[in-house]
Parts: sequence; structure tokens; C-alpha cells
Amino acid sequence: MARLPRLTLAGYPHHVIQRGNNRQAIFVDRQDFETMLALLAESAQKFRVAVHAYVLMDNHFHLLATPATADTLPQMMQAVGRSYVRYFNDRHGRSGTLWEGRYRSTLIETERYLLACMAYIDLNPVRAGMVAQPLAWPWSSHAHYLGQRSDKLVTPHTLYWALGNTPFAREAAYAELVQAGIAGAEQAALTDATLRGWALGGADFVAELQKKSPRRVTKARPGRPAAAAEDTTKLD
Repeated sequence: MARLPRLTLAGYPHHVIQRGNNRQAIFVDRQDFETMLALLAESAQKFRVAVHAYVLMDNHFHLLATPATADTLPQMMQAVGRSYVRYFNDRHGRSGTLWEGRYRSTLIETERYLLACMAYIDLNPVRAGMVAQPLAWPWSSHAHYLGQRSDKLVTPHTLYWALGNTPFAREAAYAELVQAGIAGAEQAALTDATLRGWALGGADFVAELQKKSPRRVTKARPGRPAAAAEDTTKLD
């Protein structure tokens, strides 16, 4: 069965996952992480994609981003992917593919999932056992939202601004939100929807999206044969 085209619509937040081929490392040292961040910042500005949150892990990365048009997120990801592979192969003396196929992504309902998705992204290194607290991982947007540094890649969403009337209030509210964590069901929903490409949100949100896209935006109704489950190990 031919795979569905990727679901991308302007003005909606998208959760994106890109991982290394066979789970191999895509970042070896600090220079690799910094190069990827520079490429993302350059391409996000060029293609008019607002990146609200990110985390770079050793063998994959996550983005939460809103594109200005339906074409700009794919254009940004293609530009970043190609440039980074050339850089990585040249620097590390290798050849061939680096990515495990095309990136995975889906649209999420803003009011219901955006802040949860930000926390999900920030907590990735903690769930992986790499750090005890998200602030200890330098390769995410978490420090920006806690006022610890200014990150040129990050464009805060209006829901973040609504967390408080002052920078201190927003930072404190967001820190509390991340420390509270997210429920296992929410975490699983965010991972599964992104890997499978189904929109994540309530019935009204899904119905609104379906009017804007000829592509089916949710999985088949119960009773039809289920697609083979995908391995989500270590992709939290």
C-alpha cells in the first residue's frame, strides 16, 4: 500500500521527529550539535517556519513548529537535512545516508496539546536517563523558556506568553508545568500520532482539518485491519 502524503497545513503547530538511520548517532560532539542548530535557525528564517521548541538527542531530534504555508516546513526540513548530511559526512569521513527515511510529523491541536508537547520535548533527555533535570541538557529550548539564555532559533507561541504577565511569571509557570510532567497516555499519543502522521486533537479539531486537506487526517475507524505497529523504542 502506498504511504499517505505527509499532512502539513499552514498556521498549525506540527510536532516533528527525525532520527538517524538504524538509530545511529547523528551528533557526535558539540560542533555537530551547534552546526545543526545554526542550520535550523537559518532555514527557519528563510522558509518562514516558527520553531517553538526543540531538542537534539544523540540519534534523533524533535521540533515543534508552525509553518507560514503548507510548503515551508517540508522545504526547511529538506534544506536542513541535505546540508547537515553533507557536513556530517565530510567531517566524519563517511558516505551514504544518515537519516532513517523521511521525517515524521503531525498537526496537534493548539489549546489541547501545544504546552504538553513542549514539556514532552523538554523532558526527552530526562526520560532517556541522560540528565536528571531538563535544564542540564544544553541542546534544547528549555533554557530559553526559563530565562537562562536567549535562543535565536526559538519563536515563543502565544500560549506561552499567556502563562504570565511578566517574564518572571511566565518562566516560573513554564518551569512548574515541565516539572509536573505529562501523563503517560499523553506522551504515547504524541509519539504515536507523529510517527504515524495522524492529526492529534478533539473531534471538532479533526473535522476542521479534514475540510482543509484532501488527505485523510485520522486513522481508519475501528473494525478495519490495523496497520502494523511501529517501533517507538527510545523515541520518547
